[in-house]
Amino acid sequence: MSKKVEKKVEREIKPRPYECMLIIENTVKDEPRAKLLEKFTKMTGDASIKVDKWGLKKFATEINHKKDGYYYLLHFKATPDVPRKMGDLMNITDGIVRFMFVCLDDVKKKPRPVKKETPKK
Repeated sequence: MSKKVEKKVEREIKPRPYECMLIIENTVKDEPRAKLLEKFTKMTGDASIKVDKWGLKKFATEINHKKDGYYYLLHFKATPDVPRKMGDLMNITDGIVRFMFVCLDDVKKKPRPVKKETPKK
């Protein structure tokens, strides 16, 4: 009889490109807001992180009884566990209104096909 030997295959998890849209309450002052951003940028572990500051924007509808907030877009590379950990921390951090992570590897870069209209008679 032969024994089945299970081998654990360890594979390297490569960093993937991510975007994070982050909205911070408008009541948070400049210095604490900068500290929040610094905390989350350090969590990525990516030295080449890019932070786009969109500034104070009005919401289309009220979110948690607030009408506007400071928008930031973070571009970074990380392993899949980093956005999960960041999201867990953002959920319990005061001052964060909303956030969303997008893995750019998953976004299809194909253009949509253009539908041609048939002329009506």
